[in-house]
Amino acid sequence: MSDTHLVFPYRGVYLRHVGSDQAVADANHVLFFNADEGYRVSHPIEGGDASLSLCLSESTLRELAPNSLLKDCGKLGFRRQYQRIDPRAQALVALLRHGLDNGTIEPLEAEGLFLTLVCRSLGPRTSHAPEATYARRRLADRVKVLLASDLSRRWALAEIAAEIGGSPVYLTQVFQQVEGIPLYRYHLRLRLARALDLIARYDDLSALAAELGFSSHSHFAAAFRQAYGRSPTAFKQSTQRS
Repeated sequence: MSDTHLVFPYRGVYLRHVGSDQAVADANHVLFFNADEGYRVSHPIEGGDASLSLCLSESTLRELAPNSLLKDCGKLGFRRQYQRIDPRAQALVALLRHGLDNGTIEPLEAEGLFLTLVCRSLGPRTSHAPEATYARRRLADRVKVLLASDLSRRWALAEIAAEIGGSPVYLTQVFQQVEGIPLYRYHLRLRLARALDLIARYDDLSALAAELGFSSHSHFAAAFRQAYGRSPTAFKQSTQRS
């Protein structure tokens, strides 16, 4: 890439490798693709992936990105590969993507959403940078890939521990340290982000709730509203306006 990009995965999962460093690309994160930086991608599970990619000019990057995220020397870019975003940023990704896909968003509104999404994703109060040892981050990465492999499954800690190795207590502690949120909430946000992706295709939102492993439509609607500040029906309507 000749320009720096912010990449927001919204479907599937992949691994991005820069040298010996690795990042799990899923709907809970924004990835930083620095200009002219080499990388490779691998896919630990089948099913493909999709992302919203936003190009940032150097002037926009300097204006919007906190200095703490940028390199001290050399070509302007980000220090690390990724950081976690909050549910409201996920909703902005979905609104921007759906609006662009169906042609219902005006250019000025799209630009406003673009800037709001970038600011929210880079802001210290709405994002989380991974802070842990290399080994703990790799262990958390394995958990992320496992969770993404079956979003509808209602995982138990013992099942995750059996798949990954290690005790449920240790995995819980490591994941909390790396991601800054409990493991169950991380998985819930992946499921809700998938709902944001699929919601425009479903006439029956109860069927969508069932597909994503929620016990009922009311359970799904309550979790969706808590995360995104509106009901699934209201969000769907906002993606289909004329």
